[in-house]
Amino acid sequence: MKITYFVHGTTTDNEQGLATGWNPGELSSLGIQQAKDLPKLAKSLDFEAMYSSDLQRAIDSAQLGFATTHKLYQDKRLREANYGDYNGGSHHFKHNMANFINTPFPGGESYHDVEIRMRSFLDEMKSSGLNHIAIMAHEAPQLALEVITNGRSWQEAIAENWRNTKAWQPGWTYYYSPEE
Repeated sequence: MKITYFVHGTTTDNEQGLATGWNPGELSSLGIQQAKDLPKLAKSLDFEAMYSSDLQRAIDSAQLGFATTHKLYQDKRLREANYGDYNGGSHHFKHNMANFINTPFPGGESYHDVEIRMRSFLDEMKSSGLNHIAIMAHEAPQLALEVITNGRSWQEAIAENWRNTKAWQPGWTYYYSPEE
């Protein structure tokens, strides 16, 4: 199954250096424009359906960009990592993300927990018979895709995260096969 992965538009929290986590989040003016422009920039729009996280910033990004051209669905398994006590706070912990691969954030979940959620979602999508889906979500689910589909370790996925160099692009392509 082919997956085109999009990250939601910039939020007011992003602009303030805050880690939104499981909070809904609100797109900033820039984020609204990014979401509207995304279909014009995307490499491929031939996906059969768009699945977004059920967090507001991802829902809004999917609706602004793709509601007129694709069926939109929401799934809570596509949520950002639950940062627990850090939801909505400073993103200071992002410099030590590897500390939370197997150890949950205080009051939250670990990145391995996100991987389990993503595997469940991908297995369900694979059995649905769809050949190409799009996902609109967050950082942790994309890192989980790197682990699941590209065989990266969590340490590698974190170290090679495009966000470290601001190397955003209008969609990433992944391939999932349950045999992986």
